[in-house]
Amino acid sequence: MDTITHGIAGALIGKALCGGEDMFPPKPMNRARIITWALMLGAIFPDSDVLRDALSRNDLLMITWHRSITHSLLLLPIFSLLLAALTQWLARKFRWERPSFAALTGIYAIGILSHILLDLVTTFGTMVWSPLTWTRPAWDLIFIVDFSLSAILLVPQLLAWAHRDPAQARMRSILVWLLCVLSTFAVGAISRIVRTPISATALAVAVLIFSVFGLLPAFRGWKWRPGPVAWNRAGFAAACVYIAVAVFAHHQALLRVQRFAKFQGISVQSVGALPFPPSILNWDGLIRAPRGVYELRMDLSQPSGIPENEAEAAAPSQTPLTYRYFPDAPGNELIQQARQLPEVQKVLWFDRFPVTRFHREGAESVVEILDLRFPAVRPDRPAAFTYRVRFDAAGNVIAQGWERN
Repeated sequence: MDTITHGIAGALIGKALCGGEDMFPPKPMNRARIITWALMLGAIFPDSDVLRDALSRNDLLMITWHRSITHSLLLLPIFSLLLAALTQWLARKFRWERPSFAALTGIYAIGILSHILLDLVTTFGTMVWSPLTWTRPAWDLIFIVDFSLSAILLVPQLLAWAHRDPAQARMRSILVWLLCVLSTFAVGAISRIVRTPISATALAVAVLIFSVFGLLPAFRGWKWRPGPVAWNRAGFAAACVYIAVAVFAHHQALLRVQRFAKFQGISVQSVGALPFPPSILNWDGLIRAPRGVYELRMDLSQPSGIPENEAEAAAPSQTPLTYRYFPDAPGNELIQQARQLPEVQKVLWFDRFPVTRFHREGAESVVEILDLRFPAVRPDRPAAFTYRVRFDAAGNVIAQGWERN
């Protein structure tokens, strides 16, 4: 999950469940504001490990270091204690009203735990048991950048701010509505650029929802107006429901992939159903076979086209079954040599659905290893996490690293 969404989630949890207040109200720092700040900072703290990546020239730290010890459940208590001690020191220095040390430790623990769980639901993998073991569990429920989930976490907080002061509710509601609508169209434009377009119907529904919840309470004079806590708790509940729906959708997508593998008679080495933008209904089914990877793009709102039995297989299908196959390059000495390199060993440890390619560029030979978990955003660019090893005519390694063109 992206760091901004982690921070938004932490702030929401603080205000919905832990007695926190808005982070920037027009009054001095107090206990309730410190709770929200602590939960927000705790929720983004695990991503501080990217600082080492930024200060290093080691390109592999993104897969070997990121989401490791700062994301560890085993080390969570230590980080919570350290952050609580730092906050206590700052609060004493500036004479802020503050929670107890034990309460702050628990607050930071909740924030860090929310980050770990929201990373686990993505496909990247999180080393939650480091340094005891360096495996990378991934639940494959939510795409790494999910605008729908981010909106569910953020919009209730904006609405709580808009309706906190009845005298300013109308003006604030208009501001929130404009922000939400403009953001919706911006996300729609981004989705078209990355070739995962959001339908006009979905955009219209989003605008309608923002209008109903953002404008009607302020302009129609509703007798019941939710307070800030109610708005934030509604947002937390909606986020939980969204993830629960993702669990169900992932289960259905995985069943389709398994049925496809059985129907095709594939010798399965590993299988997965991965979220694919722009919608929770879109999934990317991947099957690692002995000589390559099968990919099955799915829209759960449409029939699968996969026969359930022999009778259906024999009958003409109204829904064409489309899939892609990415074969590994035939083995050769250079591919074997590349796979023995320490850096490539780390890449293969990280990859779940690797595909090996080989081609020549003049007198040089190139071995590519890519993970189909991370498809190319644009057809004129390589897929993310494509690792290349370049050999000269004599078979010596002359360059290696992530392809960035």
